[in-house]
Amino acid sequence: MTKETLYSLIETRPLYLDGATGSNLQKAGMPTGVCPELWVLEHPDVLLELQKNYVESGTQILFASTFSGNRIKLAEYGLEDRIEEINTELVKLSKKAAGGKAYVAGDMTMTGESLAPMGTMQLDTLIDIYKEQASILLKAGVDLFVIETMMSLAESRAALIAIKEICDLPVIVSMTFNEDGRTLYGTDPETSIVVLQSLGADAIGVNCSTGPGEMVEIVSRMKRYANVPIIAKPNAGLPKLVDGETIYDMEAEEFASFGPDLVHAGAAILGGCCGTTPEHIRQLVTITKEITPPPVSKKYKRVLASERMVQEIDIDGPFLVIGERINPTGKKKLQASLREGSMELVTEMAEQQEEMGADILDVNMGMNGIDEKEMMLQAIEEITMTTSLPLCIDSSHIDVIEAALRHYPGRGLINSISLEKEKFEKLLPIAKKYGAMFILLPLSDKGLPKDINEKKEIIHIIMDQALKLGLRKEDIVVDGLVATVGANKRAAIETIETIAYCKKELGLATVGGLSNISFGLPNRAYVNGAFVTMAIQNGLTMAIANPSSEIMMNAAYASDLLLNKENADLRYIERMNKLAENQTDSIVTTSSANETKNTDVFHCVLKGNKKSILNEVKVELTKGKEPGQIINEELIPAINEVGRLFEEQTYFLPQLISSAETMKIAIEYLEPMLASSDDEEQKATIVIATVEGDIHDIGKNLVALMLKNYGYRVIDLGKDVTKETIVQRAEEENADIIGLSALMTTTMMRMKDVVELVKEKNMDVKVIIGGAVITQSFADEIGADGYSKDAADAVHLVQKLCESNET
Repeated sequence: MTKETLYSLIETRPLYLDGATGSNLQKAGMPTGVCPELWVLEHPDVLLELQKNYVESGTQILFASTFSGNRIKLAEYGLEDRIEEINTELVKLSKKAAGGKAYVAGDMTMTGESLAPMGTMQLDTLIDIYKEQASILLKAGVDLFVIETMMSLAESRAALIAIKEICDLPVIVSMTFNEDGRTLYGTDPETSIVVLQSLGADAIGVNCSTGPGEMVEIVSRMKRYANVPIIAKPNAGLPKLVDGETIYDMEAEEFASFGPDLVHAGAAILGGCCGTTPEHIRQLVTITKEITPPPVSKKYKRVLASERMVQEIDIDGPFLVIGERINPTGKKKLQASLREGSMELVTEMAEQQEEMGADILDVNMGMNGIDEKEMMLQAIEEITMTTSLPLCIDSSHIDVIEAALRHYPGRGLINSISLEKEKFEKLLPIAKKYGAMFILLPLSDKGLPKDINEKKEIIHIIMDQALKLGLRKEDIVVDGLVATVGANKRAAIETIETIAYCKKELGLATVGGLSNISFGLPNRAYVNGAFVTMAIQNGLTMAIANPSSEIMMNAAYASDLLLNKENADLRYIERMNKLAENQTDSIVTTSSANETKNTDVFHCVLKGNKKSILNEVKVELTKGKEPGQIINEELIPAINEVGRLFEEQTYFLPQLISSAETMKIAIEYLEPMLASSDDEEQKATIVIATVEGDIHDIGKNLVALMLKNYGYRVIDLGKDVTKETIVQRAEEENADIIGLSALMTTTMMRMKDVVELVKEKNMDVKVIIGGAVITQSFADEIGADGYSKDAADAVHLVQKLCESNET
């Protein structure tokens, strides 16, 4: 299959995928706790019958039953050495079921291990793991690939890169979102589609997550940025407990009734996930086959993205600022910090520039005495954990830029590509491969252009080659090449002429290093401020500048206001109000300063500064603070604040984990000092585990870490733990609470088994549950004592249960 073939199938009607596999295999007798792939090979007729029924119901693409057939997942069952046999035979089964009437997609998903810095898995290792499975599936004869049920955008990128590096078959990528409209890692639908389509995914969408009605909004949000077809593969409603079994009770007719809404919202490829059957697909086809999907948009947006947000770049929209400070050139303190391997100043600069109004952050690690590539990768990891702003990758070395773009879990901006031979020939293909935007710097091997005509010629040569490689005008931002007016009196005029030409004649976005204009002059801020107003009026899209320059920033906001740009009045007023608040906040009384003293420990936890936390704790100890005081007055308030920011969606899972791990370092250091205190309060004991048959433990691990940080005694039994083991250990440890996690609908009923065994033994212990598929109603139905939606909520729940026990 080619991309053109895939797209031809949606020209006049939706394209239909299959429905659920796992829930139907369970109905056919597959027990929990077994490897699904191996069970299918041992019971091939079950899958053959199911998939033949899907084809008869209208399915045009079958998913081979290779969902968790990567080496990491298979290793959970000791089957990693059979990876080629298992994947190959499963593809053969699906091709037999298809019988030439449907295409077969090689199905891939997450490994269950988190990428660094949240986990230990390195990106290139993960790409190799995916590449191994994809190569086997390709050899087995799949027609296309699907990467589905993805909770991590970074891991989705890794799988997509792996496939794109071995073949040209179409790739569908499907994300899974929580009720709040974000993935487990904090990615929203808009960011998902921007990043994945720029990297070369041929269709993108959402599966599992919700029922069909709730999925309409997610599809609609994706459609706004989509330049590829969107897929929707919802569950048959939400899971419910009926007669001791987890079921999806949305009947086929009701499920199908949402099909037209999904198509009108923008979905061109339809299917079903958990709980759906061939009948669900048959009725979905019946009700939607006469509807022509909305055409794939050919209008491309200028948009960058981090892992958690998008930043549109509109040549007629608000002026944007690329924060320039993360650059060691001329910054001795930053240079010294980087030589020591510390990222503390880097993250501090990132935070400050975001606070001062930067929209994008430029990251440059170019200096002597360090490994620039390694330092760039470290900086990307730290900055993406600190801020959600998208990044501009700034280096004079091609290998540094390529490594950064490969690792960055968003859509970056290259700074920059010139007509210098090596950069011109190598960086444009790199920009295309990784879906990056780039700054076009009108320089050549001859140096600076001698006049405006040569500058225009260089712009056209680079632009034409970029378009030839498949990049678009919307991917290009031209640098106006700001020179200093002290050396060239026409510097500002020539730059403005370039800006106006690029916008009005070529329809290109523009950027400039504004502070260059005033180099060597006194009171430079006034020159910069005047220049920015002139440049904006003539079409400057954004500037690489220091956002802490109030004169320049305020002039830019005022310029947008006077040019009547959309919402510029509200943005101006909001900025002025914020500046007034900051000035008020800076007048701190002595009493309030005393109330917030010793904030270094607090700040380390708040910002996830793992490298500095121990030093700050030791400083507090030398000042005479007791270990218990540091925990109760600094660490606990800090993690409470992190929890609040997480609940407000100011922080997301990466920041929550980073802060929790930072606090853990401090707690582990202080704990031995607390052990000798006879009057130290003994907190509750909690036994925590992922239930039998479930090998996912990201959420469970975070809950355990958070509870430990709050002083609870936590016994973590790991994943895929039987009810007998959980209950026995709870008895042995005289536990107060049992915490259970499940990520899959196929394993959530094991929670009920634990609850029933606890009641059968008449144990005085509370059982709390959580996980992606778990709800409060499910907790009520199985008789659990509580449900938490995330790690921060789990802490509140445990505190509440402990307080009720005391009364």
